[in-house]
Amino acid sequence: MNIESKAMRAGQLAGKRASNRASNRDAILEAARGVFAELGYGGATVRDIIRRTELATGTFYNYFASKEEVFQALTQESGEELRQLLSQARKKADNFEQFIEASYLTYFTFYADNPETYRLVRSNRGRDGYNSNMKGPQVTAGLAEMRQDIERAMKLGMIPENDAAFLTAAIGGVAFSILDEMMEGNPAEPLRAARFATELFMRGIDGAGE
Repeated sequence: MNIESKAMRAGQLAGKRASNRASNRDAILEAARGVFAELGYGGATVRDIIRRTELATGTFYNYFASKEEVFQALTQESGEELRQLLSQARKKADNFEQFIEASYLTYFTFYADNPETYRLVRSNRGRDGYNSNMKGPQVTAGLAEMRQDIERAMKLGMIPENDAAFLTAAIGGVAFSILDEMMEGNPAEPLRAARFATELFMRGIDGAGE
């Protein structure tokens, strides 16, 4: 085998190992998502997770040090995806009402389309305050990004000048409060939830009842 062939072979093997590592990690994450959603964070164990894969128990520790670490990886993954969708939706808005409705519809639709992710996040609420309403690293980052978008919209005259911190908290609080109720529906109705939240926010209780 010449030098060029050896180099090609080495590259193929390296690529295969990288692919296997990615595949194993994805298998662990997918299994963990289901376990946390069904058993809750407190009831889940590493053994529960690995049993839902075709991997050996020791393989888990090649990728994650604990169930806490795999949980954080899952919440970070879903949180970053949702934050990106919300940011894109808000930036497309032309006025205040579109800004509000786009935020709510994107948020509610994300969880309606990903009920397992919703159950995953909800399973860890209250544990040391982590991921409880309006808390947790992804929620904190998302609210900070929304505040920046609100401040930008105020400068552009899209949103009336007001207290950006309070406005951010109000929009987020309504979203968190309605989400659980919406997810109890069968099926969940993100458009209905978004319209109610928007009307309530924009016009008060009289508008929400129309």
